[in-house]
Amino acid sequence: MTESATTDVKKTVAVTAEEPKPARRRFLGAAATGAAGVAAMSVPMISVAQSPIVLKMQGAWGAKDIFNEMAEQYVKRVNEMAGGRMRIDYLVAGSVVKPFEVMDATSKGVIDAAHQVAVYWYGKSKVASLFGSGPVNGCDANQMLAWIHREGMPFYNELVAKLNLNVVAFFAMPMPTQPLGWFKKQINGAADLKGFKYRTVGLAADLMQDMGLKVTQLPGGEIVPAMERGVIDAFEFNNPTSDRRFGAQDVAKNYYMGSYHQAMEFFEIDFNKKKYESLPKDLQAILAYAAEAASTSNYALAMDQYSTDLQELINKDHVKVMRTPKDIFAAQIKSWDVIVKRLSDEDPFFKKVWDSQKAWAKRVGYYSFINEADYKLAYEHLYGPLGF
Repeated sequence: MTESATTDVKKTVAVTAEEPKPARRRFLGAAATGAAGVAAMSVPMISVAQSPIVLKMQGAWGAKDIFNEMAEQYVKRVNEMAGGRMRIDYLVAGSVVKPFEVMDATSKGVIDAAHQVAVYWYGKSKVASLFGSGPVNGCDANQMLAWIHREGMPFYNELVAKLNLNVVAFFAMPMPTQPLGWFKKQINGAADLKGFKYRTVGLAADLMQDMGLKVTQLPGGEIVPAMERGVIDAFEFNNPTSDRRFGAQDVAKNYYMGSYHQAMEFFEIDFNKKKYESLPKDLQAILAYAAEAASTSNYALAMDQYSTDLQELINKDHVKVMRTPKDIFAAQIKSWDVIVKRLSDEDPFFKKVWDSQKAWAKRVGYYSFINEADYKLAYEHLYGPLGF
């Protein structure tokens, strides 16, 4: 091979060796671009967490009251279901306003929400008591809470609109019959009640006044001090647990169970309407359905704790627990007749709501009485005579 031929071969080999370089550069460039894309995709997406919507709710209950625990059961369900998007901060009575002021405070936006009972604002309209403490109609609290859910809410919404209250409300916890209450001395019948200085609230105050008692309306936390000062000499609040926690057993030893003055009641969970309507629909639904869930948990807590504390009052605190005399029940029914007629004559709206409740109670009560088992018979078979 000549020198010139060798030189040509070297040139050919050199050229052949160099030709892949542009393609390799293109591949490496594409690979680098792809790697950069993959790297970009693998970097965690950083998002700014949205702050939760915070609602300030105040209860109408003293710090030790079991009703705060029941309010907190509602709050817990809302907060867990909201998944960090919304949170209720719960405050006890007096944190912002007094117990009887939570409705106005919620309506005005001073607080976002309230946990209370309708009788605490019945001074605005006696109709409010129809969503709380009476009068009696033959149904119990469970059956009347069903009326609220099935028929009553349009009446409630009409009522708050008439009163220019800027609220949306949900109802929970069908409260058991409230005891006639605590007395410094024993009573044997309706005649013995006349002249007593007695604490109750709502339309029950009208009832007891018609029966001859002198009624003072006080929040729960003010009852025992009033009893100690002699401002009242008898009272009711709600249940054995609440009563025992605020020291009823220290100021009276005669506790009468059963009454028509507040044979049913419910928690009213209020929200400022403007605040509520600003929430997304799913969060509105959580506020509504959490009330139904809390109603079950509230009732379970009540059955457990009320029965336990009644035994504690008897066995540890040496309270004389008695069934309210039958003629007091009879006298209460007569007084309810007087009050309901007067209020129906004075206020067509009261009559409309009351007529709806009676129609419901006539149908539902009939079903219940003809169908319900004789639980007392079974109880006495297992545990012996009750004695009343």
